[in-house]
Amino acid sequence: MSAPEAPSPQRLHPLFWMPTLYFAMGVPMITVSVVASIMYKNLGLSNTEIALYTGSMYLPWVAKALWSPLIDIFKTKKFFVVFTQIAMAAGLGCVALALPLQGYLPTTIALFWVIGFLSATHDIAADGVYINAMTSKEQARYIGLQGVCWYAGKILSSGLLVSFTGYLHSPEKGLGLSWTRSWMIVMVLMGAVMLVMGLWHRFVLPLGSKAVVFDDRMTGMKHVLHEFGDVFASYFRKKGIGAMLAFILFYRLGEGFLEKLGPLFLLDGRDVGGLGLGNIEVGNINGTFGSAAFILGALLGGWIAARFGLKRSLIMLCLMLNVPHLTFLYLAVALPTDVTWITIAVTIEKLGFGIGSVALMLYMMQQVAPGNYQTAHYAISTGFMALCMMLTGMASGALQAAVGYKWFFIIVMFATVPSLLVSWLAPFPIDTDKDSVGA
Repeated sequence: MSAPEAPSPQRLHPLFWMPTLYFAMGVPMITVSVVASIMYKNLGLSNTEIALYTGSMYLPWVAKALWSPLIDIFKTKKFFVVFTQIAMAAGLGCVALALPLQGYLPTTIALFWVIGFLSATHDIAADGVYINAMTSKEQARYIGLQGVCWYAGKILSSGLLVSFTGYLHSPEKGLGLSWTRSWMIVMVLMGAVMLVMGLWHRFVLPLGSKAVVFDDRMTGMKHVLHEFGDVFASYFRKKGIGAMLAFILFYRLGEGFLEKLGPLFLLDGRDVGGLGLGNIEVGNINGTFGSAAFILGALLGGWIAARFGLKRSLIMLCLMLNVPHLTFLYLAVALPTDVTWITIAVTIEKLGFGIGSVALMLYMMQQVAPGNYQTAHYAISTGFMALCMMLTGMASGALQAAVGYKWFFIIVMFATVPSLLVSWLAPFPIDTDKDSVGA
């Protein structure tokens, strides 16, 4: 018999629990998908190896639809949120313990896979709480803030803590520790953050939905099998699902290539076409101006979608996502040495990413997810989004190694074309704009 839930704070305003919920979503995902890349770069792996290993770690987010129906059926979404947050805290602590081992690489990769599975499960439950607790109008109103809070988790993991590794490692500016010791300390800190989040949400998070109660195990198993099949069948019966999936798969195509190689480009030496920055500089760029730009962009993108409606503003949001990728092409061609100019360029890209990323999340939430299985259908949709990020991420390292950074960023710009095309053709079977315009 499981421990009783803490008193459900359904009366609490969403601003009391939503910010920390999405902050806790951002920390582990960015740790697995981005921070692990920087860590392995510091430990001597090549770009091709890093992109292949860390790109494949998106698989839990791709496959999470396979177990998402269980979260709609068993326990409560709050239970899964709290459990996975505490389990991820333990996983990050194990990564720290594994780093000094001789066989650290396969061990840490395996641990990151486990953390990825837990993080993907956490995302399903957290999105379920968000969707079930808010109306469509509220979803649009808070979608920008949701992105801000998620990005705050990224600020901590890929910004402040990456800079902290540079401080710990630098003999001139810090303590002169080895990269291994530096990353051990940071992984422990990340684990502590997730533990605090788990304890906090144990008391403040709404249930999300009531757990399903069965008369006996056989009835429960039959229900699970029926529901599992119906979840997927009903998803692929949705009107316009082919065009919807094309939009989900290709909207962030360019960003998928850029996500892995952007930070590695900043770290790589100038002899191989990179900018030769250190962890402190890269962490500061991502954790200060770049982060502020993303937050401003996410708020602006959410306001645009709520004010004008997603259907009317989709092409503009798509352009705002993709056109700023030109800044990385500029950096690869000009190779500026002034950190200020580099920071300005990255900040512009982050601003555009913040504005444009709102569109995909809101589209999946309002056009694809609605129905009897909102949480599961949203999870399936984000799984297809993760498939794009996984395949582009895995291929990005080998592609960059083959053509160099300049041509790599040119290819990123060509990826804008399919993104614009699927945005133009994206269907809107549910009219939510009438509730948004003039809000």
